[in-house]
Amino acid sequence: MGTLLSSHGFSLFLLWTFTLYGLCLSFSPIDNYLINSGASLDSVVDNRRFISDLSNSPDSHLSSGRTFSLCAGTLLPGLPQIYHTARVFNSPSKYVFNVKDPGTHMVRLHFHRFNSSRLDLGNSRFHVLVNGLVALTNFSGGDLVNPKVIEYLLCVNSEKVEIRFVPAKKSNFAFVNAIEVISAPKDLVLETAQYVNGDKIEEFQGLNKQAFETMYRVTVGGPKVTPFNDSLWRTWIPDDEYLKSSEGSNKVYFGGRIKYQDGGASREVGPDNVYDSARLIRSKNASIPNVNLTWEFPVSEDYKYLVRMHFCDIASISLGLLYFNVYVNEHLAYKDLDLSDVTNYMLASPFYADFVVDAGRSGVITVSVGPSSKSMGYTVDAILNGVEIMKMNNSVYSLDGKVPAELIMKCWPRRTLGILLPLIALACLLLSLSAIVHRRKSNAELFPWSKLPTDIHEISPKQAKLQLSNIVT
Repeated sequence: MGTLLSSHGFSLFLLWTFTLYGLCLSFSPIDNYLINSGASLDSVVDNRRFISDLSNSPDSHLSSGRTFSLCAGTLLPGLPQIYHTARVFNSPSKYVFNVKDPGTHMVRLHFHRFNSSRLDLGNSRFHVLVNGLVALTNFSGGDLVNPKVIEYLLCVNSEKVEIRFVPAKKSNFAFVNAIEVISAPKDLVLETAQYVNGDKIEEFQGLNKQAFETMYRVTVGGPKVTPFNDSLWRTWIPDDEYLKSSEGSNKVYFGGRIKYQDGGASREVGPDNVYDSARLIRSKNASIPNVNLTWEFPVSEDYKYLVRMHFCDIASISLGLLYFNVYVNEHLAYKDLDLSDVTNYMLASPFYADFVVDAGRSGVITVSVGPSSKSMGYTVDAILNGVEIMKMNNSVYSLDGKVPAELIMKCWPRRTLGILLPLIALACLLLSLSAIVHRRKSNAELFPWSKLPTDIHEISPKQAKLQLSNIVT
């Protein structure tokens, strides 16, 4: 019994040690703006303080002429306090954040259409622009049940991040519940990726200059990962609903330490809780299973997508035993992947691969792993730990449609200004006419009118002066 207690205590000590180690190494962004929109007080979520947008900060401010705060009519049990208030905009408005660390930034927008007797947030319809990027068009704030968090990654080389909220033509207002603007680690988005163009694999340059919207962030084989357990405060959802078929797959969990290496995947690229679980294909005898594991993700057409696949060999009993193929949209993207080789021959060391693909007409992106010609019996023949799918901006720098930011701003119906300018012009015209009439009337009283003679003789300047003096007297 004493041995059991000692083992249990030692396990708790190890867990506490790893947790403390992870917290000590947690990422601390230089730009770290957390805004509680529409609230008069700050709110704490997952040990992070969201500051009221009414606070006087020298590094961030709200610029808006027509805005007001809105509170939920009833308490929302189980939801963080940031979803109980909202900032509502009746005209184009913007938040401005000073940038101290140029480069890739993460921008998260939080929306929740709560019930309020003062205003129905369901009637909102608006556009969102981020430093000229069209992030959302004709957006209505998601559904009434669950908050919606939309995440963007974009390269910021200017001194500010400006997030504009523009009500649509047929709507009167926009709204937002909370905003995050965070400078990302330099290794989060690298410069190059592999472009899977049919059966050809080409190098895609300038990846870190693109803008992205996170569509899917999935942990494979494991439970949901919450922002509290991710150094970049991300949410990873289980893969079950995207797995095409679980036939031939096995889940595996790892209780040891994930071994991050310099130059490889960092904790900010993928947390321990993603790499310590996986789905795999395993040979139970000398024959190699003739099966692939495939995941399907619905997407919008006419965009390119960044597909990031996370791998970590947490199942092999020895190095040099795991070889498998990786497929994207049914095309071979990585042949005979040897995790031992790409991780400098270390088990439980994470690795990720970035692929750029075009969305096909099917509106679905598929990723697959399966045995290769080098796979061996009685070993693991394929493995996957996580998947991320990110939409990339199109040619007009938009993630939602084909209308650029300039036209969206020009289309804003300046109804008040359109009425005011004609009224001002009319008032000025009436005042001018009134002044002219008054002047003529005064002159008529001062100088009695008489008909000019038809026979006019030339007069000298001296005579003219004399005549004028006689009229005045």
